Amino acid sequence: MGLTAGAHRLPDDADQWSVLDHLASMVAIVEPDGRCLFANTTFEEVLGLSRRAVLGESIFDWFADSAMLREIVTAVARNEYATSRLQAELKRHPNLYADALHVQVIVTRYGHGDQVLVELVEIEQQTRQDREERALDQVQANKELIRNLAHEIKNPLGGIRGAAQLLQMELDDKSLIEYTQVIIHEADRLQSLVDRLLAPHRRPHLVGDVNIHEVCERVRSVILAEFPKGLKVWRDYDTSIPEFRGDREQLIQALLNIAHNAAQALSERLATHDARIVFKTRVARRVTINRQLYRLALVLHIEDNGPGIPETLRDRIFYPLVSGRDGGSGLGLTLAQTFVQQHQGTIECESEPGHTVFKITIPLP
Repeated sequence: MGLTAGAHRLPDDADQWSVLDHLASMVAIVEPDGRCLFANTTFEEVLGLSRRAVLGESIFDWFADSAMLREIVTAVARNEYATSRLQAELKRHPNLYADALHVQVIVTRYGHGDQVLVELVEIEQQTRQDREERALDQVQANKELIRNLAHEIKNPLGGIRGAAQLLQMELDDKSLIEYTQVIIHEADRLQSLVDRLLAPHRRPHLVGDVNIHEVCERVRSVILAEFPKGLKVWRDYDTSIPEFRGDREQLIQALLNIAHNAAQALSERLATHDARIVFKTRVARRVTINRQLYRLALVLHIEDNGPGIPETLRDRIFYPLVSGRDGGSGLGLTLAQTFVQQHQGTIECESEPGHTVFKITIPLP
């Protein structure tokens, strides 16, 4: 690879460049000929080499095919254009990594000289960031939709209920009261639905110290109480996970909504006594959530061995009023997503027949 250890002194600009160590993406500052002047911490970790081992070496040696990158770096250094992008394969330390890493390379002119900033973003990471941004946009759109929908429904709904009550009082034929009762009952049901839609946006965020395993145990006990036969809820906890600041009740509700959906989807396996839900917690390091880098993060998996989510619904399961179950309100996962995002976290789902996983990631202190 041409990546040999050497005792290179950091340039005078190193203090200025140190801010780049806080970025989640890989960043290097290079000369027009590709000689590396600086590589940030993420670059070190992904390459599997120390910073001193890469300083002074040619960045082009790190790529499987560097011809296009050479042309782009040269052109950007000459100020022929300000920035350019390409996709490439990054070679890494052969003793640590067997495969090359597929990356998007962004080459940008740096400062007033001819130095060039080269940023690398894993293709998978870029896809995840795009997905997180779409989820955030979706939540904001859902909030506006829900508020507007609630406003449009509540006023006429109150009028319908009031008119039905007045009509009921004027009816001489008691057999007709059954019909007004239906109107009142359905109006109350719709009012309850609207209140549930608005609940997460009205209720204050009550922050305190949260032990995620206490949250999991609370949800586990509720699920087992409702489904006492045929279901096992397994624990796979990392007990080293520290407490963090959050809204305990919101997190309980988020997990409960997911686990309850899973238990309901396991109806066939409940009958054969092999239904299974797993709560798994882990700590992840240097995690990027919504384009912000966190030193530590909680990763919580809620897994089940049910039939899986229909493919036609997988891209829409967090939308309000979308349900894969007859009689479902389609609010459980929408609320779960809202509560997780209020903790600066993300929630994702992967599903196939026999295995569904909801993955919640929340920053840790």
